[in-house]
Amino acid sequence: MREPGGFYFGPKSEAEEVIQNLRTILSLPAGSAPFARNMGIPFEELDEPMPVAKARMGGSVMTAILEQEPRALVEEIRFYEDETSGSAGRLIPVIRFKLREG
Repeated sequence: MREPGGFYFGPKSEAEEVIQNLRTILSLPAGSAPFARNMGIPFEELDEPMPVAKARMGGSVMTAILEQEPRALVEEIRFYEDETSGSAGRLIPVIRFKLREG
């Protein structure tokens, strides 16, 4: 069942559940989730120049995934720079991962 905002309360597979969890982790500012203050990523890096922001966000994204969704084994983190819309300078993380065995 898909709820408003694209959230599934009953994912059909473990992969779908992990993808949903990664999307949630990467969209939350650290400390903003009630009762789960460790969830999310720090957004302070976003005010840095683009090369610095990419480097710092890469580390923050990797750390957040390792700590908060251990079923995901990250193979690659890339950033898409959205410069075509009104959100010029927006970094969008693209994560390639596989599910951990076991």
